[in-house]
Formats: sequence, C-alpha cells, structure tokens
Amino acid sequence: MAGEIEKIQAIYNNLTPSEKKIATYILEHPLEISDLPIAELAAKCKTSEASVVRFCRTLGCKGYQDLKIKVSADIAFKTRKIQGVVNIDDDLDSIITKISKNNMQAIESTMDVLSRDEVNKAVEAIMRAERLDIYGIGASAIVAQDALHKFMRINKACTAYLDNHMQLTSAANLTSEDVAIGISYSGQTIDTVEALRLAKEAKATTICITKFGNSPITEVSDIKLFVASSEALFRSGAMASRMAQLNVIDIIFSAVACKKYDDISKYLENTSKAVSFRKY
Repeated sequence: MAGEIEKIQAIYNNLTPSEKKIATYILEHPLEISDLPIAELAAKCKTSEASVVRFCRTLGCKGYQDLKIKVSADIAFKTRKIQGVVNIDDDLDSIITKISKNNMQAIESTMDVLSRDEVNKAVEAIMRAERLDIYGIGASAIVAQDALHKFMRINKACTAYLDNHMQLTSAANLTSEDVAIGISYSGQTIDTVEALRLAKEAKATTICITKFGNSPITEVSDIKLFVASSEALFRSGAMASRMAQLNVIDIIFSAVACKKYDDISKYLENTSKAVSFRKY
C-alpha cells in the first residue's frame, strides 16, 4: 500500500532514538529494505531486532515483513509519478505540472492513511450532533470555512471559529450532545489544540484533521482523521496539505449527506435556489 514513506516522515519527530535510527535508514535507503533480513537491518541501524519490531508496530504494520511489502509498494507507486518541488527558475509549465502533481499525490496518499473506521465514527458523531464547532487558524481556517459552507447547506447547526478567544468561548459551552472539529496539519497549533482540549473537557466529541502520527492535537481528539502530504520549499498557505484537508471535509460531508439524503434534500434544494442567479 502506498503512503508508508509519508507515514515515516510524518511521525519521525515523535519516534524514540532507536526508532529514529531505523526510520533514517529506511528513508535514505528505501530500495534496499525488500532484501534486508530483520537482523541485518538492526545491525546497520546499530539497534536491536526488538526495536525494529516496535518500529513496525508504531507504523501500524503487522510485522517486519508487512513493513517491507508496504515500503516496496510505496516505492513502486512513486516511480509512476512526476516528483519535484518548485524551484525559483522553473518555467510556468513546470510549475503547473509540479503543483498539480503534488496536490494529487497528497490526496492519493491521504487515501492510504485515512482510517475508514475513524471516518465512519466522525460521520455518525456529526449526524447525531446538536451543534458543530469547527476550529482552524491560518491556512486551516480556509478549510474550516469550507466545512461551514458545506454543512450550512444541509441545515446543520455549525459555526467556524477562526479567532482563538471565540474558539475558547464556544468550546467552554459545548455539551456531550455536541461535536468539535479541530483542523491543524502540524497537530501543534496551540490555539486549535487548546480549543479542542476545552471542548473535550466539556464532554463534546472531539475530531481532529491532522497529519499522520501522534501530536498534541491527537491527544485531545476522540476521533483522528489523518492526512498526508510532502510540503515543498514554497509552502505558502500549506498548499498540498490544505488540499488533502479539503478532501477529507468533502468526504465527511458527502457521507453525511448520503446517509441523510431523504431528510436534507429539501435543504440542498432551498440553498441552491437561494444562491442561484436572479434578475433584479
């Protein structure tokens, strides 16, 4: 399954020193892994076989053989793609190709790290929620506003809070009947993490949309929706990660809409008419 390299990159900073040695070796020599016995990998990394096994489990693999298969598949998958970052001397055609390919890769990689069980839990929680809070700062605020726009169309009581004081004020008044979604690719945006923590303390169901791996935001989230992207040199507006997050919002909204279509079809029709072109 593609996406294993992105997983290793995403959780790298949270690994133990022994696991970092293994991760570094795999990232630097991905083509060698398929032919390396576990004992030889441990020796090359100056660590133990037990550490390799723990590393595999940290990644969610069943064992070392499973890790080798996934890394090999990931490499094969990537060789079919146009890779690269935008350089200052790139022409327009190169920029168009690189940005488009990077965005597509972020969405495809997200398909691999996004748990179907967690998505289903999020959909069910949102369907039951009396009230939906959405928190995002900076580039993630754009994603939060997109989610607000979509859920408003089906008459879901929701608000996107982009100011930290407003986030905290709203989170403090949530109840066990409500849901709060925190959006942060890094998982370390202090304002968003604190708002979600307060929502959890208020007994609301908390959902995060963040990069794969453990981070401060996952610690305060009941439901974790992971995305994957490799941000390049020109990271203005967190381009690829934003596209991956928007894709997750589209998935959740579509799943909710499909499950409740008989109930919400009239709202979709009403909002479509309300914003359609009218002559004055």
